[in-house]
Amino acid sequence: MAEALAIDVRGLTKRFGQKLAVDHVDIAVPEGEVWGFLGPNGSGKTTTIRMLCGLLRPDDGQGTCIGYDVLTEAEEIKRNVGYMTQRFSFWEDLSIRENLEFVARVYELSDRRTRVNDMLERLGLQHRQNQLAGELSGGWKQRMALGACILHDPKLLLLDEPTAGVDPQARRDFWEQIHGLSEQGLTVLVSTHYMDEAERCDRIVYILNGKLIARGTVHDVIGQSGLVTFLIQGEGVRRLADSLRHKPGVEYVAFFGAMLHVSGHDRDALARALAAYSGEAGILIAEAPPSLEDVFIQLQEQAP
Repeated sequence: MAEALAIDVRGLTKRFGQKLAVDHVDIAVPEGEVWGFLGPNGSGKTTTIRMLCGLLRPDDGQGTCIGYDVLTEAEEIKRNVGYMTQRFSFWEDLSIRENLEFVARVYELSDRRTRVNDMLERLGLQHRQNQLAGELSGGWKQRMALGACILHDPKLLLLDEPTAGVDPQARRDFWEQIHGLSEQGLTVLVSTHYMDEAERCDRIVYILNGKLIARGTVHDVIGQSGLVTFLIQGEGVRRLADSLRHKPGVEYVAFFGAMLHVSGHDRDALARALAAYSGEAGILIAEAPPSLEDVFIQLQEQAP
């Protein structure tokens, strides 16, 4: 039996004048999963999300989002999706409670006071409910925004870089909330620049220059890349970076703390490039599985 899909779109395309922002993207997200949507700034992530939630009409393509046609049933999609934008988009001169009550009225929810009280308790916002939203830290703003986005019990949650600008503890708390919602059956598509967040997702998709170029579990995406990575450790390894970048087989060199990651697709060529340094005192060279960041840097650098 085929798994039910919360998002099932094919050939999704959007142009702005002469610019092709999203180029025939296919996405199929099963219900109840958490998917990461990755790509550099300007890659088409936000435009794709806005088409999925009914805010932008695709120029081409077809499919459904939570069972509604993305071309003809945008209003139904809007009412049944939660969308958290990159920037805080609520009213800073209203309190947390007032913001949630306003959202409840917009969605014409019944028993609004009970719903708002339940959400305040669910997200640990009771003791701050009368605080103005404009006085909140980034993490608390994020928590309030999440509450507003799920107040109407959406079937799908679309999050556009929701943890940008918040501290590590707030990011960790946020992801615990997201996975808690997923366990209750909510489907989540979240765009992010953080590799540790991508690794928390059931599957990931990577978009570059409007094209979807990689998808699958983190393990699948790394394996499909065919990338080989060597780590170089030791005092002063940074001095090796410039010379390594010009050697055959070396596709990129990146700093990771006190180590260099040296990557390419030809293992033998990489080994030959590194052989000259293997005998240096205090230098340790070893092959290691490429990280997700290694793979994405490589994909971005290979783009036309």
